[in-house]
Parts: sequence; C-alpha cells; structure tokens
Amino acid sequence: MSSETSTDQSFQPWQFFVLAGLAAATVLVYLEVFVWQSDRASAVLVSLTAGAAALTGYAAWRMVAPLVGSEEAQSPEVVGGRARASLEREKTLVLRSIKELEFDRAMGKLSEEDFAEMGGRLRLRAAGLLRQLDRSTSYRDEIERELAKRLGPDPAAAVRAACASCGTSNDPDARFCKGCGVAVGD
Repeated sequence: MSSETSTDQSFQPWQFFVLAGLAAATVLVYLEVFVWQSDRASAVLVSLTAGAAALTGYAAWRMVAPLVGSEEAQSPEVVGGRARASLEREKTLVLRSIKELEFDRAMGKLSEEDFAEMGGRLRLRAAGLLRQLDRSTSYRDEIERELAKRLGPDPAAAVRAACASCGTSNDPDARFCKGCGVAVGD
C-alpha cells in the first residue's frame, strides 16, 4: 500500500450490505433454479429484488446512523506531502487563470457575461481549494495533537526558567537564552 492510500482496514457498513445482498441473491437463485424448478426469468427477478433490498437496507442505515451514533467530531483531513503539493499547484493554476481572465476582459477579448460565468466558477474552485488547504493538517500536527490529548499538558513546559539577565522564558533544555544569548541552566 502506498502512503497515498488509506490504511483504515475496518469493516465498513456498505461492505456488510453488499455481502448480505450477494449472499441473499445467491441463495434465492439457487432455490429458484434447483429446488423450486422455476424458470430463469424468475431467478433473475428474485436476484434483482435481493439487490434492491440490500440497497434499501443501506439507505435506511445511512438515514438512521447519524441519529443514534455518537456525536464525535471528525478530525481534520490529513493531507500528506504529495497531496498538499498537488493542491498548492492547482491553487496556483486557478489563481493564474483568474488573472488571465481579468486581463482578457480588460483587453476587450471577453464579454461581461462570459467573464462573470467563468470567473465565478474559477473563484468557487479557488475558494474550495483554499478551504481544503486551511482545513487540512500535516501528519506531525495530527500526531502531536493526539499525543497531547492522551498525555495531557506538557509538564516540562511549566518548568521553563526565566533568564537572570533579561527575564526571557526559555525552554527547559536550553543552554543559552533566546533573548540575550547568555548561558542559562547548568
């Protein structure tokens, strides 16, 4: 599996409904053809009915699941290096297209109606890309947030000592002051 694909191996609800529909269709077709000695047309109809029942069950589950599920907030989407670079590249291209569109309108090559239509679509796409980039976090941020949630506040952060000469708060492992450069600690 590449780093771009999901590593979530849990059994999804739609997989259950697909398997249940396939199993029901198989059993019903077997019963229709071999046990009840019906014609093949009725076996096809029964098979389609089993598939429709599975689809209806999945739709019902999708409708009821938010009502009975936990109200756990979704974590932000984690965008890896390649995906983030791709989104950044697409954002740059869309913004460049908007500038070219404005230039073409200013030069008289484009009517106001065409500018409004194309500019609106490009601006919507740019806004969506910006929201997606702002909403996403890096893997490091997500890991640090999870660690902070599990371990609680950083106890070492409270032990930060102030520099004797300038009063700047320094990290506990600092050898020199961030503010004035004087040796601290030891």
